[in-house]
Amino acid sequence: MQTAAAAAPAGARAVAWTGALFFFASLAYFLFSYSTVFGRPASHGPRASAIAINVLLFTVFALHHSIFARERVRLAVARLVPSRLERSFYVWVASALFVAVIAWWRPVPGVAWAVSGPARWLLVAAQAGAVWLTLRSAAVLDILELAGVRQLSPRPGAPQFKTSGPYGWMRHPIYTGWFLMVFCAPTMTMTRLVFAVVSSAYLLIAIPFEERSLLHASGDAYRRYLERVRWRLLPGVY
Repeated sequence: MQTAAAAAPAGARAVAWTGALFFFASLAYFLFSYSTVFGRPASHGPRASAIAINVLLFTVFALHHSIFARERVRLAVARLVPSRLERSFYVWVASALFVAVIAWWRPVPGVAWAVSGPARWLLVAAQAGAVWLTLRSAAVLDILELAGVRQLSPRPGAPQFKTSGPYGWMRHPIYTGWFLMVFCAPTMTMTRLVFAVVSSAYLLIAIPFEERSLLHASGDAYRRYLERVRWRLLPGVY
């Protein structure tokens, strides 16, 4: 007997799976760029204009996330694409914008800090832990669902909010992993620092709006989850 995913049209499967590959490729491109290109100190160049352009680039990317979260926009997208490809459409656009942000990010002159000795290895270990936390959290949520593939076979019923793994400690462990990853660079060029500050500021601003949308969409289910998992990003702190 064929599964619902196998029964999806071949075109839909192709769009979803290539979108997922693009999603993973965009993340790999970021990791490569942040660890190499962004880590090269820029010795000269206009700092203010570079920062302004970088902020504008990330704002465009962030606005996409905010706009797509609105119910009116989601309904409009649903009229344009099949429901099983709604998440994949979002993934395609988000991945393309993320690649553009990384490719066009302007170097900013200067180095905020350069750590050596044992402290350097502590920061490297923190970054490795951040990668583990992000991957573990994505696995709990189902990374193929995040990438838009699982929606080829929509599952009935109300959304389930996980409390296993890192989601039993905090509500947004992927964001926590992101903060650690971008800020724990042993050599923090200004190019990296501007990216870390701008991207993290967006996440901090977005979290309350994201949670408000989840409360509106799922009501008591998410309210019960908030009662079970108190902390947003760091247990005992926030």
